[in-house]
Amino acid sequence: MKLIAVIGAGTMGNGIAHVFAQKGFKVNLIDTQEAALAKAIQTIQKNLDRQLTKNSIDKSTKASTISNITIKTSIQEGVTNADLVVEAATENSDIKKNIFAQLDQYAPSHCILASNTSSISITDLAAVTKRPNQVIGMHFMNPVPVMKLVEIINGQQTSEATTETIVTLTKTIDKTPCVVKDFPGFIANRILMPMINEAIIALSEGVSDAATIDQIMKLGMAHPMGPLQLADYIGLDVCKNIMIIMQEGFQNDKYAPSPLLVQLVAEGKLGVKTGQGFYTY
Repeated sequence: MKLIAVIGAGTMGNGIAHVFAQKGFKVNLIDTQEAALAKAIQTIQKNLDRQLTKNSIDKSTKASTISNITIKTSIQEGVTNADLVVEAATENSDIKKNIFAQLDQYAPSHCILASNTSSISITDLAAVTKRPNQVIGMHFMNPVPVMKLVEIINGQQTSEATTETIVTLTKTIDKTPCVVKDFPGFIANRILMPMINEAIIALSEGVSDAATIDQIMKLGMAHPMGPLQLADYIGLDVCKNIMIIMQEGFQNDKYAPSPLLVQLVAEGKLGVKTGQGFYTY
């Protein structure tokens, strides 16, 4: 693998680009919004400076990481010579399917198409392509430069060769691959999101306040961040969407998003990104 294309310059996309570029891969970071690309490069530089301060990288590594990243505003131009594309666009099935149809059209025939989705069916994304055996999930965790896990999701037609290639590549970038099957929410969010949802239900029932609920989970279960604070960081809209995907996918109302979660999203209180969620930022 020589060239990695990353679609989407948001929090996850810039983190994925950073990690591949730091390990010596050439990266095309693609977004239709030039402002998003500019912000992404600033974020990557800031994160590299943080690594420099901690002596986890040297100045030459910072320079080579930045030089390995090329920004593009066109999918067609950005994926023409790619060996792997990692899509990290908004968690919306229609948006992702539209992107995968374009990737199938413009990426070379050998190119593997991966999605950083945290809940959307890989099999469904693969179905809009003529290469379903080369479509796979690579669910990185936030913040990407720090978190070791990559949840690898096999669609129904993902080939063994594709899986082996992505597992090996994941190890190459100092991440730990964990391979799972294509079920709603996979493993990470199938377990995490109902826990967050239950914390929101407990809050709405007045069992305790947000800070106490989070403190109990941090001290009692050794979680680095409580479920309500974590929800704010993930984005309450994202949490709600994942719960709905699981509710519909499993045809089971135990995954229905809490009415309080639905209400906060309707009010535009989405957590850190809007300055207000379960906490004020």
